[in-house]
Amino acid sequence: MIEHLEKPFSDQESLNVLNRYVRGWFTTNFRELTPPQRFAFKLISSRQDTLITAPTGSGKTMSGFLSIISRLFDYSLEGKLEGKVYCIYISPLRSLNNDIYRNLTRPLNEVYDAIVKELGIDVIKRNIQKVSIGVRTGDTTQQERRKQLLHPPNILVTTPESLAIMINSKKFAEHLKGLEFIIIDELHELAGNKRGVHLSLSVERLCEMVSNNVTRIGLGATLSPLDEAARFLVGNRNGKENGCKIVDASWQKGFVAQTISPVKDLIYTENEAIEDSLYKVLDGAIQKNRTTLIFTNTRSGTERVIFNLKKRFKYGEEIAAHHSSLSRESRMEVEELLKKGSLKCAVTSTSLELGVDIGTIDEVIQLGSPKSVTRALQRIGRAGHSYKELAKGLVVGLDRDDLVECSVMLDAAKKRHLDSFSVPRNALDVLAQHIIGMSLSQKWNVDDAYNLVRRAYPYSTLDRHDFNALIEYLAGNYVGLESRRVYGKIWYDEKEKMFGKRGALAQVIYMLNLGTIPDEVAVAVFSGKKWVGNIEEEFLIRLKPGDIFTLGGKLYKFEYAKGMKCHVSEAHATEPTIPPWYSEQLPLSYELAIEIGKFRDRFASALSKKGKGKEAEVDALLSGMPIDPNARVAILDYFNEQLAYAKVVPNDRFILVEQTHDFEKGTTLIVFHALYGRRVNDTLSRAFAIEIGEMLDIDVGMMVSDNGFVFDIGGKVFTRQQLVSAVNDLASANITNMLKQNIRKTEMMKRRFRHVAARGFMILRNYKGYKKSVGKQQLNSQILLKAVEEMDQNFPILKETYREILNDLMDLPRAQDVLSKMRRKEIDYLLINTDVPSPFSHKMIAFGHADVVMMKSRHMYLQRLHKSVMKQIS
Repeated sequence: MIEHLEKPFSDQESLNVLNRYVRGWFTTNFRELTPPQRFAFKLISSRQDTLITAPTGSGKTMSGFLSIISRLFDYSLEGKLEGKVYCIYISPLRSLNNDIYRNLTRPLNEVYDAIVKELGIDVIKRNIQKVSIGVRTGDTTQQERRKQLLHPPNILVTTPESLAIMINSKKFAEHLKGLEFIIIDELHELAGNKRGVHLSLSVERLCEMVSNNVTRIGLGATLSPLDEAARFLVGNRNGKENGCKIVDASWQKGFVAQTISPVKDLIYTENEAIEDSLYKVLDGAIQKNRTTLIFTNTRSGTERVIFNLKKRFKYGEEIAAHHSSLSRESRMEVEELLKKGSLKCAVTSTSLELGVDIGTIDEVIQLGSPKSVTRALQRIGRAGHSYKELAKGLVVGLDRDDLVECSVMLDAAKKRHLDSFSVPRNALDVLAQHIIGMSLSQKWNVDDAYNLVRRAYPYSTLDRHDFNALIEYLAGNYVGLESRRVYGKIWYDEKEKMFGKRGALAQVIYMLNLGTIPDEVAVAVFSGKKWVGNIEEEFLIRLKPGDIFTLGGKLYKFEYAKGMKCHVSEAHATEPTIPPWYSEQLPLSYELAIEIGKFRDRFASALSKKGKGKEAEVDALLSGMPIDPNARVAILDYFNEQLAYAKVVPNDRFILVEQTHDFEKGTTLIVFHALYGRRVNDTLSRAFAIEIGEMLDIDVGMMVSDNGFVFDIGGKVFTRQQLVSAVNDLASANITNMLKQNIRKTEMMKRRFRHVAARGFMILRNYKGYKKSVGKQQLNSQILLKAVEEMDQNFPILKETYREILNDLMDLPRAQDVLSKMRRKEIDYLLINTDVPSPFSHKMIAFGHADVVMMKSRHMYLQRLHKSVMKQIS
């Protein structure tokens, strides 16, 4: 049973479970126990599976480890500490693993020194050993690995990928058979993706190998829903979830944060003036604080901020950038400088929001919305080193939608409303890896293997037919694949219901190809035979033939892609249809989108009231928001203008469909004000585009954003009756099959199929030590995609590709829910006609016109839209 604990144990109860030498070390070094420690010491000491969620600086790591260290020193004092691994600590970050190693080395050494000091020569007589610790990741040298094989550490610090290798290394796996504890850190970073799914299977396989009951401990800073995180951690047996104690100390650390607008008027203030004001805010914070951490949402944004700070204020080595495109050495250098307090400011995109120790940060500044309450708390929580310090944050809104979004986000954080993560369910590509891995160690009965796999929470609902189909694929039983050099990876005896290792190279192939992170490289762009630059593959998957984008300041039309080459022609157009940063943009979380919708509803209702109480209600709503005076005025004007022009404000339970005109292109636009976040809107927009395209007999142009989506229908007209028909048709249609047909020939399908095929060992990235280039992988995958489509629409790798796109990349379940609610009128909708786009549509429409090179013209475009609305209102 999963149990939420409310009442902590007393300090005396907590400390009494510790070995007296460990207790002495702790009380000497720490004045008091932190909130998570008041729960964790006793729980872990009594071998309870425990999930701990607590903020940065709350002693979360020591909460997980100290009872384990105490137990190991008990074994040592009894002369029973063996040369084997008792505890495995798993983190997704290598840099965090190195932190843990350094931070635990000190207590292990000092506790042992205290024992030696007291017992003297008896330490040798009684065979009292020091508790050892080691790190094993992709960076660990061969020499260190050989040393660990001879003398395994008692505490092993590793990554999910290295754990998967270890459980298939026969010699080292022997050292894991006495395992007692598993700690999974940064659980929030793993549970919602395939890397975490892979880890869940590794943990179940490891626990199957071990003779003891292994205690599982999960650590995370911001986890929601907690019950789902606990299920992910502990798995289940015989269809019933295992028990877990949940310690929620995530709100013990206070924070103070505010959303600000850098200028009074974000529309008519010139771009240069907005930038000047923004950089003055940043410089003021850097000068005031000892150390400031600035978050942008993109790597290009990080580089731009660093460049401007250095150029404008003559900063030198005291400020630095940190993002994933920089070398590991550069990132580690910045982290070390932050720890020492030697940097005045670090600017980062996403790479410093996780738990790497970066010392004391006085204030966090977020530029633009981080698109999620959880992410905002992770980032702002980096400020204030201990749990008793307030985390100080400043969020700078860069347009009126941003100001609304960020203020609602901070208000939701204050009310403890977190975003939910979603565990990918029944991922067949990850499962394929583990079935191959399982076959290397022993022969398996398929029923036993199936039951083991279903113990992992992400596979608790795995369909037996899908499992059998995967076994058939891995055994090479699909006719026609061998001719395309896809060979069996296991043998399978259907009569005996057994499978096992196939071929002498099976172990090498497995070790060289496991993992879930796909190979990605830059895609070369060619106009004719001329190379014009590179784009990211994630950008390419969003393109369809005819899309226009900017590269090197010029406009190009996408024609087709082959392998890792993108072929374009020069575009004779005025604006791109896809902004260049689209692939880098973080999607708005569904939960935050709903919170914004609720605020829109409340605020619009207050503004629409008549009589005396109106001003007081409006003032109360704005005064309750964490905003500065500039943001207050901007938000008030924004809503007043929307109401004055369109008479209605869209919200989470009301979708406004606006038929209007693009006066730049002279075409008709249909704007769906659907505030559900980009993943849901990506799904909804494709479905509506298919339906409306068929109704109007046109190829619908489309732009998708977090707040809705825009269709360009040329010179056609869309009626209210057609909208009602579209909603009813889609709500009753098989939208899954409709979307499968829609994405079948897209670059997204081709690229995602390669990722899934590589994870599922259909394409080997590395064979006999030779690494296959991404370009060759892509060409190979496109041939295989065509073959399996002709062979079987339910082929496991093809089925998983569709599942990944529709459920992980998009959000099909929530989109289906929105459509069914629209049909039942639980979500109302209305089509209106406007001469010019309403204020709430401006950012969505400008999104399609937006271009980094032409930010100034984008700003002017927004000004023209606003002037046209104000003229209509007046």
